Amino acid sequence: QVQLVESGGGLVQPGGSLRLSCAASRNISNIDNMGWYRQAPGKERELVAFITRDGSTNYADFAKGRFTVSRDSAKNMVYLQMNNLKPEDTAVYLCKATTISYRSWGQGTQVTVSS
Repeated sequence: QVQLVESGGGLVQPGGSLRLSCAASRNISNIDNMGWYRQAPGKERELVAFITRDGSTNYADFAKGRFTVSRDSAKNMVYLQMNNLKPEDTAVYLCKATTISYRSWGQGTQVTVSS
């Protein structure tokens, strides 16, 4: 399996931006799907965006036009660029790797959007 470590979270004002990073412990070029999820207090975990190994992307409706997911297989990294952040984006953001054999989650990074 692969171990995932997220970073880049923090406190940001509404309208601000953050770039989250997900570092994988091994080569991700053969991992079918790398995704970002989020979980706010008292709410279920929800998909934010994912990117497949051929570079196809998919976004939740709330993320379209504001968030961009990308991957750098040479560096074993996946990123989530988040712009125009809103208070309702406050959550723990988690990285997930999905293959036909397993699914791995990172521990998450906290994003807080507040003035």
